[in-house]
Amino acid sequence: MSAVQWKLCKFSDLTINELYDVLKLRIDVFVVEQTCYYPDLDDHDRHPDTLHLFSYHGSELVAYLRILPKSLTYDDFISIGRVAIADKFRGKGLAHEIMKEALAACQRCFPEQPIKISAQAHLAKFYNQHSFVQVTDEYLEDGIPHIGMCYQPTSS
Repeated sequence: MSAVQWKLCKFSDLTINELYDVLKLRIDVFVVEQTCYYPDLDDHDRHPDTLHLFSYHGSELVAYLRILPKSLTYDDFISIGRVAIADKFRGKGLAHEIMKEALAACQRCFPEQPIKISAQAHLAKFYNQHSFVQVTDEYLEDGIPHIGMCYQPTSS
């Protein structure tokens, strides 16, 4: 796969086709593949400070996540969520790339703010590699075991 070009934008800057592709990827991964029925359209996407980070390979959306401002999910933390990699593009390092891009975007757009995520428990080691630390016991979210994890940015 050639060098990945990332796009970071707010909801109002998404094209109709990008929005469709984002929603399709999220449904394909979280609802269909993981058979997890949950309210994906939670109005957080449209918040004026929410950021959408994604990449295409040709015309296919291959990776996506969203960055939520403080107080939307957690009172004292910004949050990263809806991390999704298209099935046929897994195992190519895209998940690590998008997390690096997301952490850099958090530093640019929300400087020095700590990040909290609700991670699927089986992905703890993946997030540990990006300096996230487990801060809660395991709990069920939409029927899937999750853990709370935090990232504390370092001052530059």
